[in-house]
Amino acid sequence: QVQLIESGGGLVQAGDSLRLSCAASGGTFSWYAVGWFRQAPGKEREFVAALSWSGGNTVYADSVKGRFTISRDNAKHMVYLQMNSLKPGDTAVYYCAAEDVNVPTVYYIHTYEYDYWGQGTQVTVSS
Repeated sequence: QVQLIESGGGLVQAGDSLRLSCAASGGTFSWYAVGWFRQAPGKEREFVAALSWSGGNTVYADSVKGRFTISRDNAKHMVYLQMNSLKPGDTAVYYCAAEDVNVPTVYYIHTYEYDYWGQGTQVTVSS
């Protein structure tokens, strides 16, 4: 079982960049597919990006494609979300998620496919 702790959120202006980090502990992290989700006030949690445990397969929500990059460092048990050209619409609590897999190339884009979640980190983008 893996525990996840996000960090790196904050208040930024439109056009700025932020890098979110997710530290994993417990379990065999390199055998986990990982993802980032976000939840704005009054809205459902939505998919942002996902990455296979091999690191070679990624997928992004259309709303962040070309601006956000998900990556991982299995040796450090870390997952990252680099967010560039931030917009007010990106304001949300961002959550890191993980799910153990047997196939190195698989990733998941639905919340119900993940068993492990962090507590979230707030990102606020002002106009």
